[in-house]
Amino acid sequence: MKEITIMLMDDLKSKLKTLIAGDVLDDEETLEKFSHDASMFELKPEVVVAPKGAEDVKKLVNYVNENKNLSLTVRSGGTCMSGGAINDSIILDFSKYFTSIKKVTDKNAVTEPGVFYRDFEVETLKKGVIMPSYPASRDLCTVGGMVANNAGGEKSLQYGKTEKYINQLKVVFADGNEYVVKPLNKAELDKKIKQKDFEGKLYKEIFELVDKNYDAIKSAKPNVSKDSTGYHIWNVWDKETGIFDLTQLIVGSQGTLGIVTEIDYKLVPNPKHSGTLVVFLRSLDNLGDLINDVLKHKPATFEGFDNYTLFLSFKLFFFFYKRIGWLAMIKLAFQLIPDAFKLLRGIPKMVLLIEFAADTPEEVAKLVHEMKKDLDKYGYEALFEEDETEAKSRKFWIMRRESFNLLRQKVKDKHTAPFMDDLIVPPEVLPQFLPEIRKVINKYKLMATIAGHFGDGNFHIIPLMNIEKKKEKAKLEPAMKEINEIVLKYKGSLSGEHNDGMIRGPWLEKMYGKETFGYFKKVKDIFDPKNIFNPHKKTDSDWDFSMKHLRQKF
Repeated sequence: MKEITIMLMDDLKSKLKTLIAGDVLDDEETLEKFSHDASMFELKPEVVVAPKGAEDVKKLVNYVNENKNLSLTVRSGGTCMSGGAINDSIILDFSKYFTSIKKVTDKNAVTEPGVFYRDFEVETLKKGVIMPSYPASRDLCTVGGMVANNAGGEKSLQYGKTEKYINQLKVVFADGNEYVVKPLNKAELDKKIKQKDFEGKLYKEIFELVDKNYDAIKSAKPNVSKDSTGYHIWNVWDKETGIFDLTQLIVGSQGTLGIVTEIDYKLVPNPKHSGTLVVFLRSLDNLGDLINDVLKHKPATFEGFDNYTLFLSFKLFFFFYKRIGWLAMIKLAFQLIPDAFKLLRGIPKMVLLIEFAADTPEEVAKLVHEMKKDLDKYGYEALFEEDETEAKSRKFWIMRRESFNLLRQKVKDKHTAPFMDDLIVPPEVLPQFLPEIRKVINKYKLMATIAGHFGDGNFHIIPLMNIEKKKEKAKLEPAMKEINEIVLKYKGSLSGEHNDGMIRGPWLEKMYGKETFGYFKKVKDIFDPKNIFNPHKKTDSDWDFSMKHLRQKF
């Protein structure tokens, strides 16, 4: 059987090499590398292909259509935490050739999906603009992954998520052709629907689905500030504006509906100055009221992390140099000395970071001072920061942005187990919600840090576990079930940013109910009738399949 499998793989490799101009690899080192993303799953591909352009992608889609038991999963940075960038068939590596930034203006940028965000931002900043929905993995992720997951991060409170910043996309659909996908008015939509081809059929069937079930679909939208679950069918058709926008299905679809080959992003001005108020919470009793008071001031960013994160950051302090360098680490140490004395009076339960942005330092100082004055009534200790360039509060931003990567690598034999890592609930329920979550964490004796976007009520809770052990692995399903029940009880969403993939896909029907989940399945069937695009994610994910493909070694 093994010899037959090897022969079939060699045959696939040779056929693909004659088919496309790009690279075709099946050596063990490459297959092992692409068996994992940032999730706790592993799926070994048959072959890894680096297509050189859209023509290669089109040929690959046509080939897979003609051959059973093959599928395509696009991957660039490999930072997906839900298992969305792995597959047991053909992986398309976009990080090698789909790396061109084609145009940047002060309004928009046209780019290929394999461009790393860190490189993309260098070019946009030359024009004084940014694409503001970047995630915490901004130094590691690609712009295509941001589209696939409907990325958001620390600036989402002010700017929203990736779905708001798409002018148009180029996408290869299941018929093997590349199309421009952009918002259409009703006349343009009617013209599309009249086409006697795959594209016309796709537009016709999606329009009929959302128009016929308009009220039910609109009411299915999660009542939270941001969401990355399911397919956002409620954003596609707006009867009031007459706009039909298929990009809203592609964004956040994790490559399950088609393959994005080009992105036209909207850009926004980059604020010239920013300042942060750092608040130590020694009690969560008034957290709900405090959050409401903060949001009235409309901060650019409202982040936070818990005492476990703070403690572990200090414990592993000397590992920070690998991320920020020795000089920056020494400066960080001196900056922390004054705050260490405050911490001697007791580790705060939460550290809040409230950031304001403006065009002048004076405007920033005024905004931060007004915020501090409004919070004085709570009696919390706060630090005043005039401008981010002064770096008085950067030490806490470093902990928030950088510490988790170090923690997950350095805590003995435990590793990241992101299975309840992206919960979001309305901020006003946090005083009740967080203690219930912590109770479940303690019940299963999980070592877990909590950090989040307080303004959105979005939290990243990532236990450190040794899931190679049967006893630890047995905790995953019951703990996740209890956590999910609490999230849904408070009318939240299971993913604010990280998407469904193999970890949350199996829970979509539970979150949305049979009717809405049925709409999701219909969308998938319309776009991808043979299920060739990134299977085992979203609507066809299965808990047993996912659990059978947990990583065996880290």
